[in-house]
Amino acid sequence: MPSSNVPPGVGSGAEPVVVSRETSLAHDIFRQERHPLEPFFKPRSVAVIGATETPGSVGRTLLHNLLGTPFGGTVFPVNPKRDNVLGVKAYRSVSDIPAPVDLAVIATPAATVPSVIAQCAERGVPAAVVISAGFRETGADGAELERQILAEARRGRMRVVGPNCLGVMSPLTGLNATFAAGMARPGNVAFLSQSGALLTAILDWSLREQVGFSAFISLGTMLDVGWGDLIDYLGDDPRTHAIVIYMESIGDARAFLSAAREVALTKPIIVIKAGRSEAASRAAASHTGSLTGSDDVLDAAFRRSGVLRVTDIGDVFHLAEVLGKQPRPAGPRLTMVTNAGGPAVLATDALVAAGGQLAPLEPETLARLSDALPAPWSHGNPIDVLGDADPGRYATALELAAADHNSDGLLVILTPQDMTDPTLIAEGLSKLSHVAGKPVLASWMGGAQVAAGVAILSRAGIPTFPFPDDAARAFCHMWRYADNLRGLYETPSRRSGGDTQPAEVRAVIDVARAEGRTLLDEHESKAILAGYGIPVVPTRVARDESEAVDVARAMGFPVAVKLWSRTITHKTDVGGVKLGLADADGVARAFREIRASVAARAGESHFLGVTVQPSVDRRSGLELIIGSAPDPQFGPVLLFGTGGEMVEVFGDRALALPPLNTTLARRMMEQTRISRAFGGVRGRAPVDVEALAALLVRFGDLVVENPRIREIDINPLLASPNGLLALDARVVLYDQAIGDADLPRPAIRPYPIEHLWRGSLRDGTPMVIRPIRPDDEPLVSAFHRTLSEQSVRMRYMQAMNLDDRTAHQRLARICFIDYGREIALVAEHELPGDAREIVAVGRLSRDRIATEDAEFSLLVADPWQGRGVGRELLGRLIEVGRREKISRIYADILGANLRMQRLCQRLGFTFDEESGGVIRAERRL
Repeated sequence: MPSSNVPPGVGSGAEPVVVSRETSLAHDIFRQERHPLEPFFKPRSVAVIGATETPGSVGRTLLHNLLGTPFGGTVFPVNPKRDNVLGVKAYRSVSDIPAPVDLAVIATPAATVPSVIAQCAERGVPAAVVISAGFRETGADGAELERQILAEARRGRMRVVGPNCLGVMSPLTGLNATFAAGMARPGNVAFLSQSGALLTAILDWSLREQVGFSAFISLGTMLDVGWGDLIDYLGDDPRTHAIVIYMESIGDARAFLSAAREVALTKPIIVIKAGRSEAASRAAASHTGSLTGSDDVLDAAFRRSGVLRVTDIGDVFHLAEVLGKQPRPAGPRLTMVTNAGGPAVLATDALVAAGGQLAPLEPETLARLSDALPAPWSHGNPIDVLGDADPGRYATALELAAADHNSDGLLVILTPQDMTDPTLIAEGLSKLSHVAGKPVLASWMGGAQVAAGVAILSRAGIPTFPFPDDAARAFCHMWRYADNLRGLYETPSRRSGGDTQPAEVRAVIDVARAEGRTLLDEHESKAILAGYGIPVVPTRVARDESEAVDVARAMGFPVAVKLWSRTITHKTDVGGVKLGLADADGVARAFREIRASVAARAGESHFLGVTVQPSVDRRSGLELIIGSAPDPQFGPVLLFGTGGEMVEVFGDRALALPPLNTTLARRMMEQTRISRAFGGVRGRAPVDVEALAALLVRFGDLVVENPRIREIDINPLLASPNGLLALDARVVLYDQAIGDADLPRPAIRPYPIEHLWRGSLRDGTPMVIRPIRPDDEPLVSAFHRTLSEQSVRMRYMQAMNLDDRTAHQRLARICFIDYGREIALVAEHELPGDAREIVAVGRLSRDRIATEDAEFSLLVADPWQGRGVGRELLGRLIEVGRREKISRIYADILGANLRMQRLCQRLGFTFDEESGGVIRAERRL
């Protein structure tokens, strides 16, 4: 795991204590393992397979680039027909090279590549870049070649970039394993692209604009190494401050989202995704041989992972610079300081169009500005300091604007007027590059006259734009990015429990499957919803006219009568809905009319009867839709929006990936227009937003916990002063022919309920051990208050004050975890009433280098030490490791912690003494 993901504390010297990799340097000191991707960036030797002297060939250019930009390693040309290439001794095959090879760069015909990879695997080469084209993009034969390549690579535990790629550059180490015409300048932005042609264009642009890179990578068709692998690697690279991606297809969606969620909190990830339009999507698919999927779903995935998506390639590197140099804004309100009104007006238009706001200046700020500026100043925002402003006036205005509590960011605009010295003003502002913790942007308009000032501001860390509207749009990107990250890690409300009946839901699904059906009827669909605590209108089935009348009388009039069918999904399309029936005659007539309409429009066999339900007054509420359908790349996707019969016409909906928490549910709702009415409009009472968010969370749980459900709709869900009520529902199952292993899985791993355990300690105290959840943050904060100084010191090998340990940003990283990367278990003790407390925390973090291994950590609250909590929790972690198919778990334990060593010994661990008073405990599973 990256070092920023810090597990929560340890026990004291009186209780078993372990020291985890995330909070000490022990792991890095004692286990200097090489990352599997490191040979791509820091190879000690490179074999160029297909090296040649043919002018204009890829093989010649590759060898020339590697020789022309020394990277500190050895280059071995491989060509079976030559003794040397470009004056360097050549070898007939990689097997003949007399020294170890870290990286193979392959530029041979596609049909030969599987055998070349097999030779590399046999030789022990850990990494290969396949430049060659002619694979899946050519059809089935090419796809079969890729399958063979991957099989050989897996056999030799090799990692492969490509095929059909430009190659890999590492400007910081001097490696140029590409056939591009030139070497990128060193910098702190990593650029990843599926398009080699775009990469060469960006390279040419960057050399002219003097933009540098920490890595410059062409991925091609991503047969093996994908976005997730590279984001993980670059996220740990201290020389990479931002990651920029040109994406044509997502590849392994779960791997991408997992890596992006882990890294985006500390390093911006900016994506420009091709395929937004249908025509572009087809072009991207034909280019890469991959489906691009729904663009709206992709936007939802980017939001969920903290990725910033932009549509203009010109914005990408500006934003990488801005987010790398300046703090994130707390909100959308921007204050402008300018020496000319026109450019500020343009910037304001761009700001508002992009969703930002002009900050309303506080009265105290206005008064101070009036005291400091000439009388004709603008007396508002934008702050026009007039055309004769000198460095002092600019600096004063900026400082006063930054101190205003209404301002979230600052934009300084300068036009080169006769009375203006752009260079001196830039020097004055350079001292204010990080003022009041708010982002500072600049627009120095002009050419040669402002160039020196632009350079000064850039060196000071103030991003400078040639035009102010570009700067305003960049600010809007910044605050949306920051706001999305805050939402991802905002502590959600506590989940309610005890109102779900998953076994009953599975029973309904099993009955339908046993009958060979994929479509559930309305009654069954509502039973599915009720099983997850979603309120439904009472619904009874009537198979004939008299039964319908009897049911209606028992319910009480008025009632609604609807078609009961297991083959027709949209009842209104066949005249299958009759509302507001006030008496028995109306019900009988509705039954006959529905039967006749269905027979005429669809056929008599589709009519099984009707359902009868109490009429609900819809006028006092809002009709919403909640649903789920599968996406080819991301699995189940949730939908929320304006419901009713005109749902497709209005098109007011938001998408999100399950599972949700209440914060994510609220954010999803806020994307829709109908959410503006939740506070109450035109005399309507407000909607209970918290209850609606909780319902969305339960709906997401329903979807991920029942993978046989292909599609599910609640339309309408009535949100009224009386509460929430599902008036109609539709559920479609996957076909019987699709096995459980072939069902789409959620792109984000859901809560691993299978690891929940209920039992008792040895003294009989009831205890629940379960995976941690985001809403546990308040309980984890309270847990840390029970730790003594000794516990803290033993756990972290240093002192850590309470404020630091309970800061939201730290606790968020503890509670908001990716269950595919690590499992954290909490031992929970229930108190009288509805209260509860966390008394211990254990964590199992999968090793990203040796993925079959995992490191564990363990801590117990001081008042609970010595009661067997640690033993029970470690036993649970061992069981979790087995279920997660981990082969070995380990921990670094302080040498003085004899109790922890004895506990590990009793549970089958072995020990290796390392150094610095730390012992390695490990156990094979």
